[in-house]
Amino acid sequence: MSVDSHRVLIRPLLTEKITGLREKTNTVGFAVHPEANRIQIRQAVETLLKVKVDKVNIMNIRGKTKRLGRFSGKRSDWKKALVTLKEGEKLELYESA
Repeated sequence: MSVDSHRVLIRPLLTEKITGLREKTNTVGFAVHPEANRIQIRQAVETLLKVKVDKVNIMNIRGKTKRLGRFSGKRSDWKKALVTLKEGEKLELYESA
């Protein structure tokens, strides 16, 4: 499986829970390509964002089933990565927001 490092990171996650993690443990969250692994995520963050990564935790999020009247559908499954940065590292992406 070969995913280009520009396609590994889809978007940053800006939720209240991840903002709390960023302040306490220097952890940032990303929605990532469903076929990306920890090594590819680490390399993508280090090369594209120019920070040092301590560890990467990934989880597969199942899409919720939603209904509108008698019709039901399903949201897409996606993968989330929580990236812990090394001590003293910051992301300007989150600091400017």
